[in-house]
Amino acid sequence: INMMKSVIFLFALLSSAAAFSVQDSNSNTRRNFLTTLTTGASAAAAAAVIAPTIANAGPEILKLDSGIKYAITKPSEKGKIPLQGDLVLIEYTGYLTNGQIFDATHGEGKKNGVLFKLGSTAVIPGLNEVVANMRVGEKVQAIIPPSLAFADDGICLENGECLIKPGSTLVYDVLLKKTSIPPP
Repeated sequence: INMMKSVIFLFALLSSAAAFSVQDSNSNTRRNFLTTLTTGASAAAAAAVIAPTIANAGPEILKLDSGIKYAITKPSEKGKIPLQGDLVLIEYTGYLTNGQIFDATHGEGKKNGVLFKLGSTAVIPGLNEVVANMRVGEKVQAIIPPSLAFADDGICLENGECLIKPGSTLVYDVLLKKTSIPPP
């Protein structure tokens, strides 16, 4: 928005400067003023239409070899990248593809994160892989295929009702809060 205001201001300034420049006695200054003003206004209107399109572009979708797709929704330039075996602390919300939340670290009565050893079986393989590609402070939204989630098992009760149906693709919002090497 600030860039758009700057562009509009620049066009208005240039239009005004051209409109009030010294004219020879044979030119029609009123016509030049109106022509310059409408040209500047047209350019400013075009900039106003183009700028929101650029500003509203969505984040880049990245794809890992395993089939996980993710977008960085909050970048972190200086955050440390965890290594396999490091302890990591994440916050997450897990969704089904229909948008229904099936788990979250910040729900009522829950602690504010999950601590696990990267590469362990404490979380699904897809979460391990996503976190291994993140920086501390970074937030991503990841689409995890069934083979890296609960596969053909799903999460079902004995009566057959399933919280996560077998073969479900899952969506996670993940924030990597901390990473550290494990104690010896």
